[in-house]
Amino acid sequence: MLETLRAGFAPKNLDYAEGWALQRRIHEGVVAGTRPDTLILCEHAPVYTAGTSARREEYPADGTPVIPVSRGGRVTWHGPGQLVGYPILTVAPLGIGGADVVGHVRRLEYVLIRAAAAFGVRGVRVPGRSGVWVAAAPGGPGAFNKLAAIGIRVQNRVSLHGFALNCAEDLEAFSGIIPCGIRDAGVTSLSLAGGTPVSAEEAAAVIGEHFERWYTSPAALPDAAVSA
Repeated sequence: MLETLRAGFAPKNLDYAEGWALQRRIHEGVVAGTRPDTLILCEHAPVYTAGTSARREEYPADGTPVIPVSRGGRVTWHGPGQLVGYPILTVAPLGIGGADVVGHVRRLEYVLIRAAAAFGVRGVRVPGRSGVWVAAAPGGPGAFNKLAAIGIRVQNRVSLHGFALNCAEDLEAFSGIIPCGIRDAGVTSLSLAGGTPVSAEEAAAVIGEHFERWYTSPAALPDAAVSA
């Protein structure tokens, strides 16, 4: 069973600290078996966060505060026009005392790729890099632009944190940082890549459907169909 919780969208975007407290409460319930696996979908108030691999030179040059968090990954931005999802799920076991973290990320990437396709955007995986990517126009900083970032943590075999899917056209907030520590690629969104405005709420409806269909399915994923 999977419960989907919509925790805040424009004009009442979710404060990041409140979202983190919500994650922790739900995580405790899933670990204890008192609540089902839960997907939190929201649109945050503007905030920069830094994962466990973040470096100081990637922080905002103007000194804007950055919140350190326990997910993997580096510095990124959350805010209006971006759909953030926190899948608080029991991750399949991998051997004794471990969890299939890589499988969790790959399945999450696949869900995002399928959802992007619903808006006419061809998302792909890029070998050696997590997240979902879109082919860049000639003359850009690299061959691909990042559409969705993924940063997770698994504690007591239940996941925390999740994904951030850019939806709106305005990506100016990324210009003051080195997003995810990647210098040779840009960022994009569903609106920019698809040529049609897409809101975070519209994306949330589609993500919820695809998450229910694909992420909870025991079937193997057709990796070859979604890799660059």
